[in-house]
Amino acid sequence: MYSASIPAFLRALRSLRHVLERGEAHAVERGFDPAVLLQARLAPDMRPLLSQVQMSTDSAKNGAARLAGVEAPVFVDDETDFAGLYARIDRAIAYLEQFTPAQIDGSEGRPVLLKTPRNEYHFDGLGYLTGFALPNLYFHVTTAYALLRHNGVPLGKKDYLGAI
Repeated sequence: MYSASIPAFLRALRSLRHVLERGEAHAVERGFDPAVLLQARLAPDMRPLLSQVQMSTDSAKNGAARLAGVEAPVFVDDETDFAGLYARIDRAIAYLEQFTPAQIDGSEGRPVLLKTPRNEYHFDGLGYLTGFALPNLYFHVTTAYALLRHNGVPLGKKDYLGAI
């Protein structure tokens, strides 16, 4: 379970940081305020790029904590610029790097309770990882990528996947 979770969470967050760096650099090169990108949305009822990054980090850190059976740290959603988002991603990465295989391996059958404002979901560890934690993380990272790409940032699949 460790090998299927922590490395995937870390890779996704590092990829997210990379595409954000490309987005910020693109704005600077084109002569517009990078903060404009942080409020970009694919549709009026979708959350902006800023929120997609916040939810990506929350998904990864909460996913690891739930699998390990520990409380995750709370990250206040107070970022207002790219530097703040980079710091948030870096904090999430540092948190994930503290986990050991002994904390997560064997969690396949561990009960996981996911509470949302509207519902409670009950999983076992494997079902949580494969049916929620990873798909949710990838959804938000991919949406961040799509927002940047839609706004003209020259990104490709290699930027998303990173080193293979």
